[in-house]
Amino acid sequence: MTTPIEFRDADKADINDLVLLENKCFKTDQLSRRSFRHWIQADNCTFTVALCDNRVIGYCLIIFFRGTTLARLYSIAVSADFRGRGVAEKLLKAGEQQSKLAGRLFLRLEVDTQNANAIRLYEKMGYRPFGIYHEYYEDNHDALRMQKCIRSVPAIAENRNIPWIQQSTSFTCGPAALMMAMRALSPAYQPSQHEELQIWREATTIFMTSGHGGCHPIGLALAARHRGFGVEVWLNRDNALFVDSVRDNDKKKIIELVHNDFIVQAEKNSTSICYREFTDRDLVDSFDSGCIPIILISTYQMDGKKTPHWVVLSGYDEDCLYVHDPDPDPEEQSASGLDNQFIPIARKDFIKMSRFGKNPLRTAVIAKPPVNGRRKTKHS
Repeated sequence: MTTPIEFRDADKADINDLVLLENKCFKTDQLSRRSFRHWIQADNCTFTVALCDNRVIGYCLIIFFRGTTLARLYSIAVSADFRGRGVAEKLLKAGEQQSKLAGRLFLRLEVDTQNANAIRLYEKMGYRPFGIYHEYYEDNHDALRMQKCIRSVPAIAENRNIPWIQQSTSFTCGPAALMMAMRALSPAYQPSQHEELQIWREATTIFMTSGHGGCHPIGLALAARHRGFGVEVWLNRDNALFVDSVRDNDKKKIIELVHNDFIVQAEKNSTSICYREFTDRDLVDSFDSGCIPIILISTYQMDGKKTPHWVVLSGYDEDCLYVHDPDPDPEEQSASGLDNQFIPIARKDFIKMSRFGKNPLRTAVIAKPPVNGRRKTKHS
């Protein structure tokens, strides 16, 4: 009689079995004992194991990205002795169910393009390819990117070709976001770390909640104008921004001085500032017109911190807005940027996220194609 296979959540007692299974199943890209311990304790994942005779013979680890509707299959493995018995499919189905309960709409994965058996399984389960990541694995094999809508099946609109650019410092999300938009709007534009830091110098508020200052929306708009791009700023208020983020009165005065200087500069070069509220529909209409919105959000729903952060609108569908986030989380193996591109955020959640501060600030920088098809010389 075939010994039954049981499924349950992973716990600390499984770590030795998991490490042994990992070493048998994978020659490269192995999860460490420390990684298994981390994910068993983490609250932003679902970790299912398959057991036979109280021994772990398979596992499925799916991670959730905070503040989004996206889940990602982080790793799945089944002992060679138990393959062909539907264990992988049952593990993944269990993970999909837990992901649904956690409010996720989409489940994504990467699979070696040479792993035909796994690709057939994923296709059978409804996953569809949406991209290739070259030389993704340690053995330089390519990864096929696949996605499945696990709660509903909205039509995903075609997304403009917006490159993903990682910020190189903890305080340059604004410049990285602006460079993504400008590169998408003009292939002639060449992003670089020098450009990233130069834009920050042009747009910084000097001070912020702590450490280096972030970027002011009007400062970012002026930087885009200096590089020959059309631009418009949306603001829901006309007083100095970010003064509530610092306690020191001298710092507040400097932030106000910088704000007022940006206003003067904007008036001098006719940079449009629209004092208005805006909705997800407004952002989508702007995107459809050929512009690329850069939106300020609060990271609270993502990481529990009330930090201002710039992201780029990269697409949309009926349920979600998609964004490129320039700041990957290395703890979630996102340094490649795969998980920071086209991040789906439910529209109702996006409205909450796009507010910052005690007196909620809502702002967006609407980047437009270069004026008259020309671009001014970059700053040196």
